[in-house]
Amino acid sequence: MTETVLSVRDLRVAFETRRGTLTAIDGVSLEIGRGEILGVVGESGAGKSVTGSAVIGLIDPPGRIAGGEIRLGSERIDDLPPEKMRRIRGRRIGMIFQDPLTSLDPLYRVGEQIVETIRTHTDLSAKTARARAIDLLTEVGIPAPERRIDGYPHEFSGGMRQRVVIALALAAEPELIIADEPTTALDVSVQAQVITLLKRLCREHGTAVMLVTHDMGVIAEAADRVAVMYSGRIAEIGPVAEVVRAPRHPYARGLMGAIPTLSDTAERLTQIPGSMPRLTAIPPGCAFHPRCPNVFGRCRVERPEPILVGGTRVACHLYDARGEAA
Repeated sequence: MTETVLSVRDLRVAFETRRGTLTAIDGVSLEIGRGEILGVVGESGAGKSVTGSAVIGLIDPPGRIAGGEIRLGSERIDDLPPEKMRRIRGRRIGMIFQDPLTSLDPLYRVGEQIVETIRTHTDLSAKTARARAIDLLTEVGIPAPERRIDGYPHEFSGGMRQRVVIALALAAEPELIIADEPTTALDVSVQAQVITLLKRLCREHGTAVMLVTHDMGVIAEAADRVAVMYSGRIAEIGPVAEVVRAPRHPYARGLMGAIPTLSDTAERLTQIPGSMPRLTAIPPGCAFHPRCPNVFGRCRVERPEPILVGGTRVACHLYDARGEAA
């Protein structure tokens, strides 16, 4: 059995506002094993990035972790003091942000930023850290790394900047990387290169990756398992092949049905009616029920708990305890 790197149990994240307490994440549970890529997908506002921020300890006031626990390996990290969490962030958990241009300081050479990260989390000398930085740039596919290490971020293309950000995330050889929309700002050909790079580095380093995105194409290509999120909860989680090819939750079916294929001759794609509910107006029962084509009475009053159906876990009343359609 693959060693578990990240374990999240019944996570709740709340924000205190003048209107009261708003729950952005409500009972999320997931695990990621060593060398595994877990894709987290859903519409904007589903809670994907907030979940990643909670794991890495970047929920700032008025937000707070209101319940559950987060474990990195055998250590619980959600209740650590800020100073201890700061030492974990970067050393044991790396982060790849959406926009590589804003992730890098424009006033410092990329080599200086990588070397600083290495020296912050290791005991390496400046000379050895620079050599390590050159090795990392080579590993992520930066041409002529001995020369490009002294370049500024604006001297790199978008794809090359994202490779530098990946090198930064790997600098201290973390156990877990959270990649928050790492391909959104890139064109399609560069997206494919970055996905291939992430997959290779994940396997070679044995690093666990939480890949946050709204792009099902990226999920299908890069991830081993996928968690479909809706309104701060996980609607379905399981192997990519099962969720993409035969989704069970009505929301997951809607997402997959909205993806065009080369063989599709339909004039219109599947459309999910309505929109994601606001945090101030999350409906009772199943949060998806106002948009669900299969809704019935129980959906409106009782929140569904995850049920094992085949190889996936589905939070839907359409399935009974034996995993058969009701």
